[in-house]
Amino acid sequence: MLAISKNWLSAVTICLAMIGAEKSWAQSATDLANDAKTTDQVLTVGLGQGQQRFSALDKVNTSNVKSLVPVWNYSFGDNRGQESQPLVYKGVMYVTTHDSTHAIDPKTGRGIWVNKFEYPPETPRIVCCGIVNRGAAIYNGKLYRATLDAHVVALNMEDGTEIWKSKAIDYSEGYSMTMAPLIANGVVITGISGGEYGIRGFIDGWDPETGKHLWRRYTVPAPDEEGGDTWPGETYKHGGAPTWITGTYDPELDLVYWGAGNGGPWNAEFRKGDNLYVGSVLALKPKTGEIAWHYQFSPNDPYDYDGVNENIIADVEIDGKMQKVIMHADRNGYLYVIDRTDGKLLRASQYIKKLNWADGIDMKTGRPIDSALTKKMRATGEKIDVWPSAFGGKNWFPMSYSPKSGFVYANTLEMGMSYKPVEPVFKKGTFYFGLDLAQLQFLFPDDGNTGYLRAIDPLNGDIKWEVGSQAANWGGTMVTAGDLVFTGTYTGQFKAFDANTGDEVWSFQTGSGIIGQPMTWEQDGKQYISIASGIGGAYRNFIPVFGAKNVELNKLMASVPEGGSIWTFALQ
Repeated sequence: MLAISKNWLSAVTICLAMIGAEKSWAQSATDLANDAKTTDQVLTVGLGQGQQRFSALDKVNTSNVKSLVPVWNYSFGDNRGQESQPLVYKGVMYVTTHDSTHAIDPKTGRGIWVNKFEYPPETPRIVCCGIVNRGAAIYNGKLYRATLDAHVVALNMEDGTEIWKSKAIDYSEGYSMTMAPLIANGVVITGISGGEYGIRGFIDGWDPETGKHLWRRYTVPAPDEEGGDTWPGETYKHGGAPTWITGTYDPELDLVYWGAGNGGPWNAEFRKGDNLYVGSVLALKPKTGEIAWHYQFSPNDPYDYDGVNENIIADVEIDGKMQKVIMHADRNGYLYVIDRTDGKLLRASQYIKKLNWADGIDMKTGRPIDSALTKKMRATGEKIDVWPSAFGGKNWFPMSYSPKSGFVYANTLEMGMSYKPVEPVFKKGTFYFGLDLAQLQFLFPDDGNTGYLRAIDPLNGDIKWEVGSQAANWGGTMVTAGDLVFTGTYTGQFKAFDANTGDEVWSFQTGSGIIGQPMTWEQDGKQYISIASGIGGAYRNFIPVFGAKNVELNKLMASVPEGGSIWTFALQ
């Protein structure tokens, strides 16, 4: 009996140790829901499930930010674009690139482990707009990420070993994955890229423990599905509506808000109708993928005005009443405030200087009012000069929202394009545009600024301040309780601005262009701030081709060297 008791005691001790080890790497749904309220860790892309990208930290502020210095730099050994936002948990930083995942000591920059994988060499040939990855998700001891060849992977957070890998779809059909997964009510949720290749968009739900596929919500409905009557004939099969930016989650309402992108082809005359759910936000039930409601920003969108941009969750006062809302700066140039409980449009305002595709938003119907220019293009197919361009008034790079100031802080674009639709031809693995690429040219404003960092009142579109750039910023913003807005520039400067005045108060040259997402956390009483640096992405790819007439801009862009790394800063 004594020997048995000793063996039993030893087994119990081992089991308890294993449970303790597992627990030390586990995150619960409560942890994720409270991420925005904690300062010693960053568990989600967006610094919280609502992606406000606001930090309550104020140890670095307008009075001392000039003393901010680099404490370490970690090289990815990679020359692709770096759009990822790092996560920090239990004294470890996790960050992704297009083909690797890194665990780093966030105080010293020392590497802990690297998981590097390969995808088929032909994959980049069917990726439209940059060989990138935008981040990971963590839950219950596992790190989840997507791969360029359309797989979802779960890794052990302690040592980086692969736990499971699941295939979403055949990448050779034009599909790819670049977004960060979202954890919502115990489900791993992912989107898909490939709207330029005539794919049929969707959103997937996965079991976090096993990688089992739980559900799929197509963003282009078939004829027998609700909304299928908005697609003529079999056009839905190549209808686009990709879902390549991570959604947000409200655990109280148990709803996920996820954007759907451009239609396929761009030439909307060959898919007449509203084309649900192109250019829309979907409110989904995370356990089933069921649509609770939707709002369409750009019905029958002909200009590639993706509706994928982030949907920031906030509670704001409107007409004397607190409202649960999402805020969305669409590529079509309008900033929307929508009731997140039922999809009712509350506010819509123009946030860029030049916009001529529409004459406004009808607040009763929620639909855009086509301008005479758009009506002419639809009726005649003539070449037009339309603003904004296909890059939009704001592209993928996320804005931030400060509940302290009530403003959103966004890198915005001021560009137009020459546009002439032609008959589309679908061919697997090639662009499915339906426009004359020989006549596609980007148009630039007279003042030379292709973009502005702006502080915008989301309720009326008023711009409190703006800072212009010859080469538009292509990275995200972060705002802090220290009244600082952090963002990076195309030419490599990581900058801080006074959130109230727009004054530049700090800058550091990182060595390559910044298209990543800043984040901050506190460790041992000190505030740290990190940003990935490494040029790449759509702006880098397409400006030299379709904006060649802007010689000075192209010279500036060509001068920015490649090289991926992550920088971390703290007060001296």
